[in-house]
Amino acid sequence: MLRVALVHDWLTGMRGGERCLEVLCELFPEATLFTLLHVPGSVSPVIERRQIVTSLVQHLPWAATRYRHYLPLFPLAVRQLDLSGHDVVISLSHCVAKAVRVPPGALHICHCFTPMRYVWDLYDDYFRRDRGFLTRLAMPALAAGLRAWDRRTETVHRFVANSHHVAERIRRCYGRESHVIHSPVDTRRFRVGQGRGDYYLVVSALAPYKRVDLAVAAARRLERRLLVVGTGQDTARLRRLGEGTVEWLGWRSDEEVADLYAGCRALLFPGVEDFGIAPLEAAAAGRPTIAFGLGGVLETMRPLGDDAEGPPTAVFFHEQTVDALVEAMLRFEAAEAGFDPAALRARAEVFDRAVFAQEIAAYVDGAVREHWRC
Repeated sequence: MLRVALVHDWLTGMRGGERCLEVLCELFPEATLFTLLHVPGSVSPVIERRQIVTSLVQHLPWAATRYRHYLPLFPLAVRQLDLSGHDVVISLSHCVAKAVRVPPGALHICHCFTPMRYVWDLYDDYFRRDRGFLTRLAMPALAAGLRAWDRRTETVHRFVANSHHVAERIRRCYGRESHVIHSPVDTRRFRVGQGRGDYYLVVSALAPYKRVDLAVAAARRLERRLLVVGTGQDTARLRRLGEGTVEWLGWRSDEEVADLYAGCRALLFPGVEDFGIAPLEAAAAGRPTIAFGLGGVLETMRPLGDDAEGPPTAVFFHEQTVDALVEAMLRFEAAEAGFDPAALRARAEVFDRAVFAQEIAAYVDGAVREHWRC
């Protein structure tokens, strides 16, 4: 029997990448899981039950909460993971997991969420906003070095992208083609609500590139109630922007988040996402999304006013400005009755977890057969 290794950047919470990992853990129940860092109890029982092997990052001071500060050490840490004896390596990567050392003769499939966003497309969002002088001084050289390393440490035989948007990024950064398998939404977690509530909702890590600041400012301008689920390095700044007008809920359980989706007017989604699981989670609960019209959301949501391919599931805006988001929210409110909860749920089911499991299992099986036939 082939020995399978799963490699994931870090295990610190259940987000979209960890939902994909969970499916692969179920498909390969005997696989060993390798990661830079594991915060026990932060991921689902399906993942926690795995044999988990961590890197040197696990033992660094305050790593559980400040692991991103150790970014310069990640290349060394991932290359020191020992995957000896494994025949198939499946990395799930948005940072350095794709660069893991692969045993001779083994097949390496990378399910890439994005090339390392810190040093490629989103460098400015991470390192040129509200950062100290030393960070701004050191990062250009460090980022250039990491980009060169990211290209050089190429052990991947096959790339799987989670969207066509990411496939284009992989082509641009690595000069490689990808097979697209969209990320899953577990529609079983959600119920269709009985009617819209009185609040807009954001469910997001509070990182600068997520542009939650636009949602906060738009809600303040329109005097609309806004609930924000999530935490992150941008929390303090965003709280100051939304002081007195926004309800900050932190991270909530899956059950609580499902209830919040079911009761909202719409999800606000102002960032550019590689895939974007939150709009599909909202749709699974029968609620639409108001989204910036770029990135993976263009592959999952159908915009208001375009009825050629089915009922609308979202309102798009096309400039990342408060004015554009405000206009989109008003456009949504004028057409709110035209969003059908059943149609929204049906759209989410196209990307259901079972669909992803079937597609990724078939792809890995085909890749394994071809690799050893060669």
